[in-house]
Amino acid sequence: MLMKKLFRNVAVGGTFDELHDGHIALLSKAFEVGEHVFIGLTSDEFVVRLCKPHKVASFSERLVVLNCFLEKPEFRNRFSVSSLDTSYGLAASKVDLDALIVSQETVKVGKAINKVRVEAGLPLLSVVVIDLVPAENMKPISTTCIRANEMDRNGHLLKHKL
Repeated sequence: MLMKKLFRNVAVGGTFDELHDGHIALLSKAFEVGEHVFIGLTSDEFVVRLCKPHKVASFSERLVVLNCFLEKPEFRNRFSVSSLDTSYGLAASKVDLDALIVSQETVKVGKAINKVRVEAGLPLLSVVVIDLVPAENMKPISTTCIRANEMDRNGHLLKHKL
């Protein structure tokens, strides 16, 4: 039996490259508070515009990994994934959206989305903020550090500074 959730429809977005414990915390919070989760996965074109400091897997590769995570029975039939071509995605215009799930790193984007919604005459979204997930060195787990072979996806350090 599905327990009553705080929100009917929530949105979350990201590149989700090297899907790591921080991403999993963000996605898990979305499913914890929302009945249906709209997941925006950054398109290849948007990744280029973001000027990431490292290589990023293709949209199709990231989608396969994301879908593997979403195969859990508790997520089944509770989500949809779409291409995210801007920082705002469908969150800026979807009428029947109730909340946006963000990390401390992306709170500003949530506020900007709400500003755009108000200007368009749409209701404000509740913004649910999660803490960044720390690695062993107490710095946030990040794809940049994973790609630099400094830590793994669970935040275990791979290189130690002398």
